Amino acid sequence: MSISSTSLPVERAVLRAEEAAALDDEVELARYTTFAEPEGGAREACSRLVLDGLHCAACASLIEQALRRVDGVLDAQVQAASRRAQVRWDPARTKASRLIEAIQRAGYKAFPDTATQQRAKQTLESRQAVWRLFVAGFCMMQVMMYATPMYVAAPGDISADIIQLLRWASWLLSLPVVLFAATPFYSGAWRALRRGRIGMDVPIALGVLVTFIASTGATFDAIAPGQTSAWGREVYFDSLTMFVTFLLIGRALEQRARRRAAEALESVLHRLPESVERVLGDQTELVAPARLRVGDEVRVSAGQAFPADGVIVQGRTQVDEALLTGESRPVDRDTGSMVMAGSHNLVNPVVMRVECLGGDTRYERIVALMQRAMSERPSWVRLADQIAVPFLWGVLLLAVAAAGVWMFIEPARSIWIAVSVLIVTCPCALSLAAPSAMVAAAGALARRGVLVQRFDAFEALAKADTVVFDKTGTLTDDRLRLNQVHALGATSSDLLARAGALAGYSRHPLSQALARAVQSGPSHDVAVPPTWTDVREASGAGLEALDDLGGRWRLGSAAWAGVSDDEALALGFRLDAMQSPRVWLRGPAGQVAGFDIEEALRPDSAQAVKDLQALGLNVIVLSGDLHERVHLLARQLGLNAARAEARPEDKLVVVAQAQQAGHRVVVVGDGINDAPVLARADASFAMGHGAALAQARADFIVLGSHPSDVVRALILARRAMRVVRQNLGWAVAYNAISVPLAVVGWLAPWLAGLGMACSSLFVVLNALRLGRRLDDSMPSSLKASVVVSPRSAVA
Repeated sequence: MSISSTSLPVERAVLRAEEAAALDDEVELARYTTFAEPEGGAREACSRLVLDGLHCAACASLIEQALRRVDGVLDAQVQAASRRAQVRWDPARTKASRLIEAIQRAGYKAFPDTATQQRAKQTLESRQAVWRLFVAGFCMMQVMMYATPMYVAAPGDISADIIQLLRWASWLLSLPVVLFAATPFYSGAWRALRRGRIGMDVPIALGVLVTFIASTGATFDAIAPGQTSAWGREVYFDSLTMFVTFLLIGRALEQRARRRAAEALESVLHRLPESVERVLGDQTELVAPARLRVGDEVRVSAGQAFPADGVIVQGRTQVDEALLTGESRPVDRDTGSMVMAGSHNLVNPVVMRVECLGGDTRYERIVALMQRAMSERPSWVRLADQIAVPFLWGVLLLAVAAAGVWMFIEPARSIWIAVSVLIVTCPCALSLAAPSAMVAAAGALARRGVLVQRFDAFEALAKADTVVFDKTGTLTDDRLRLNQVHALGATSSDLLARAGALAGYSRHPLSQALARAVQSGPSHDVAVPPTWTDVREASGAGLEALDDLGGRWRLGSAAWAGVSDDEALALGFRLDAMQSPRVWLRGPAGQVAGFDIEEALRPDSAQAVKDLQALGLNVIVLSGDLHERVHLLARQLGLNAARAEARPEDKLVVVAQAQQAGHRVVVVGDGINDAPVLARADASFAMGHGAALAQARADFIVLGSHPSDVVRALILARRAMRVVRQNLGWAVAYNAISVPLAVVGWLAPWLAGLGMACSSLFVVLNALRLGRRLDDSMPSSLKASVVVSPRSAVA
């Protein structure tokens, strides 16, 4: 059963039985709902919905209230900027279909967060917006044509009958604008008033209706020449049609810009194909990815995304994994290679065997993180929402007061002055100032392979003046590498081949480094290894095995291999020196080899540290590794601040002391032992290869594990907060200037509508600047406009 082919009508608050069944179908429900069983608690569901019909923060609050009144709903969060709702509910007490019914009863539309429904909604919404705009624009031009003679003609040039005829024609052409084109404003206002709230469409709807009613009264109230009607002598059909047209233009452009700001996130959330070719012997069948099972074989064409994690069983190709790993270049994948859901097949068709599905795939974990962030309402967004509601009440009172005052000054102008005040002071720009910037910034980082888990972290990151790095797996590669080989009693290549073959039986990081060195080395440099038998591993010590001739070999620590001080010195090593980890090999005939294993700096670690210092930040290395290794790495990076042999509680103390001294601290780590300090930091990054617990505590996840992406995120956070301040400053300045002009009568209604539309459009377009691609070359990205001190970044 599929709901993608079912169009849910918004006019009905109660769904048809077949629609409810489609929404509650287990397979379809899994596409937009996750289930969890908290420790000691009942089973919970968390559904993700796409919303339509909301245009402001007040709309988001109304939807949240409607959802929370449903029996069984545990929590609801609505993000107006991304038009997403995340609802936690009890499957034993309610159903997903009832959530959508509750939203529809509130007067809005809701769809499951799937690609098909989203595209259908956007297409219908765009067509309706274009049609309304066409009607309003066409009628406006005709009304302006009828109004122009009354503006340019001298008194007495046009007879009263002709003037009345022109007014009747203008009234007739205003009807489609009022009754059709302006209906989105009425719908929004009615939804808010029905819930006892004041939304941002309320002053617009009042302005339209008051203008139309007053102009209609002045048109049809028959009076003697020279006398003034109770409605006044002027009509405002031209102003009415103009400001409705301008508002519709502004709203259409604003919605288009907001969709562009979120399109990077949308492309991430909907990368899986809608249907796949499942291989059944010599035939294939088209099925939805939700119908796949572990063990199925799937044919993936060139240009198509892989629907699940799995192994290629036939064919060879190149794969784009940029979103999932941060690797910007295509990677080769051959038979036996692993591929990930959401990555794109670029070259040749291949057949894959499904290994992991749904929430077990890396892609679904990334999607869950992003959806949680998109449904979050940061603190400054909540503050803007709280300000907007009393501001709207103030607008209504100001409009009434202005009309009352002008009734004594010049009654004929009181109505259109009240309308101008209602229109010009709508706080849409204030509501959009922060969320539009956050969505654009999150989209820009997503394209770089950095996922945002908490939007509030942008502000903390912009204020940071100290960055604390873990060493192993963060600044250094998570894989060790072989540096040197010293041998006695045999050639280095022979002993390396034996050590590499024996090391392959262990999962210890040092053993894996030896095994990789042999596998990746030139074949002519490595001897043919023996066949090992009776392999045994002693935990914490090493490996032991018999060769082809029955000789016993040991690989591991110096004590396990029985290496003496004299033998170590003969090989050029000292057993008490701990500059780098070493593995020892001893053979039955006195053969001895020492393998110097080192941690390799990530290619961009040194440059990332320099760039952070250039941005004015203090960089510290904080590691649990040995003193010699940590300070050696610090010297390689040109750092004086480093602390070694730090336990998790020691790291917490260091960060807490820095925070108490007034510093804003960013922590970058990857291990389970880093989780507490990641949670304590003002802002935190977890590497994509790191432990799940560390990622759960972090604000940002660096999928590619590149330290340079931390620098890019910090630069973008400062830019984002600067844009937020610009947007908020513009919204305040716009109202401070335009409200007095409207009150004194210097701002006509049509000009007020144009100003309000331009104000909202400005903040969204300003936020879109954050979506520009960050430079791959860090030196060129550190421009004067970006290199600002942490203090000035948050002034």
